[in-house]
Amino acid sequence: MKKTFLLVLMIGLLIAGCDGPKNKETAETINLEESISLQEDKVFNSNNNRLNKQDATILMNLYEKYADQNPDDSLSAEYLFRASDISMNLQKPMQTIQFFNRILTEYPDFKKAPVVLFLKAFVYEDQLRDYKNAKKYYELFLTKYPESEFADDAEVSLKNLGKSPEELILEFESKQ
Repeated sequence: MKKTFLLVLMIGLLIAGCDGPKNKETAETINLEESISLQEDKVFNSNNNRLNKQDATILMNLYEKYADQNPDDSLSAEYLFRASDISMNLQKPMQTIQFFNRILTEYPDFKKAPVVLFLKAFVYEDQLRDYKNAKKYYELFLTKYPESEFADDAEVSLKNLGKSPEELILEFESKQ
């Protein structure tokens, strides 16, 4: 009886051991998802109205890590979008552009692709003051997504690209 029990136990351990790497990957993904959830709570459910840069950076990196480890998961594009939002709010425009480029390249059918392209143009305009690229991406946006809810905004941005607030005020006043 003892031999039968030991044999069954050994076979069970052998079978469980053969499935180890897959289970390890699943466990890592689950742990990463839990880490993301906990960090989101820390960043977004804080009583403090100010964004904690360190906590936000940790969350941004967790989002990116998830996308790196799970490139075929539909959640990866959303996590990269969230990472780009954090990056933009932390005033890290080059990193934001990298996130946008990755989304547009790796997930061209992502439902928020029009928003990503519009925001890419906006970051070039607003944070980088790179009006040449801003124009390029606003025009590309209007070509690809002329019916988007942001099409009017892109047209206005193109019209006012590079103008100072003073110039905009004078222009507005002259039309009155």
